[in-house]
Amino acid sequence: MTDLSATTGVTDRPSGTAQQAGSAAPDPILQFLDRQRPETPCLVMDLAQVRNRYRQLRTALPDARICYAVKANPTPEVVGELVGLGASFDVASPGEIDLCLAKGAAPESISYGNTIKKRRDIARAYEQGVRLFVTDSAADLTNIAEVAPGSQVFCRVLVDNKGSRTPFGRKFGCPPETAAPLLRRARELGLDAYGVSFHIGSQQLEPGAWEHGIGAARRVFEDCAAHGVPLRMVNLGGGLPAGYTESAPPLADYVRRIEESLDHNFGARRPELLIEPGRFIVGDAGVLRSEVVLVSDSCDGERSWVYLDIGRYNGLAETEGEAITYRLRTSRDGDPLGPVVLAGPTCDGDDVLYQRTRYELPRTLRGGDWVDLLSAGAYTASYSSVGFNGFNPLPTYCVDGDQRS
Repeated sequence: MTDLSATTGVTDRPSGTAQQAGSAAPDPILQFLDRQRPETPCLVMDLAQVRNRYRQLRTALPDARICYAVKANPTPEVVGELVGLGASFDVASPGEIDLCLAKGAAPESISYGNTIKKRRDIARAYEQGVRLFVTDSAADLTNIAEVAPGSQVFCRVLVDNKGSRTPFGRKFGCPPETAAPLLRRARELGLDAYGVSFHIGSQQLEPGAWEHGIGAARRVFEDCAAHGVPLRMVNLGGGLPAGYTESAPPLADYVRRIEESLDHNFGARRPELLIEPGRFIVGDAGVLRSEVVLVSDSCDGERSWVYLDIGRYNGLAETEGEAITYRLRTSRDGDPLGPVVLAGPTCDGDDVLYQRTRYELPRTLRGGDWVDLLSAGAYTASYSSVGFNGFNPLPTYCVDGDQRS
């Protein structure tokens, strides 16, 4: 078995083949699937892998406050495990706050990390004890000051997302030259101007990408300090990768470049650090089991179409643009391979998973066979629709690899 807790990447193999990951799924998940045979599609999470990843990051960045990005996988058991490990939490909504509190998280461990939030949601979070908020606009800052007085605020700056498989575009963050006046204004409004955050894009494959954000944070620090507003914290955001078909560097490479950039930009005046991992913590801990609905010949006579009971609307939203390419394993691994197009089950022409990316699957695949998508623990069940075309949301099961018999 490949120890997915030991590396952020995968070994170099031809992308997209069924045989490339035939032994990569964690043992306890395979045992659960073989024994319980749950209805498909379903996601199975190994809580031991979640714990291993958290501890790996804690060891690599011992001084950073780790705020798990709940949106990556809000399964209550996953959140509960991280509460037990002493994690903090990056939340995006009142629902995620309620979840964390229900699983035992302290209010002071919660960071309201969504720049887009209703005034009443800010007030509700404050009433529940949350005291850390992000902002990137004057309107949001005013709301925080008025209904969450005295809270800590950090400003998100817009940075380059180059190297990310799922970049954020320009929806979040403001230029550094806007962030500094916002933080100065926060001080005037009675808030604690705490620091700066950035996000260099999800599934970031370039370890040096954090240098853009750290450099931008330094400029904001310098501007604020020159006006008598000393900042104290840099939030490194998320972006650490999981293991898909495209190899990613090991965690040590990311940490080394981050540390070098912090030394270069801040020297001995190192700020407090936050980091918001989501995919890195849960991605490789999950396996998504799907069933082949049917296989049909292509009109071009080259590739068969393999239709699964999982698609873009019930768990695989990240296949849009073929940004995330999952490693696969099938019930017929070892049989001769042939090129395929992979598609979902809905009556929507956009529900095609992989048409440009070359995948080869066993030519013997038929309806009723299963296909596992590996490293599918992040942004699958949490992206599943309520019921498009009448398909149910993706159910999640949890096993614990440290407690197997």
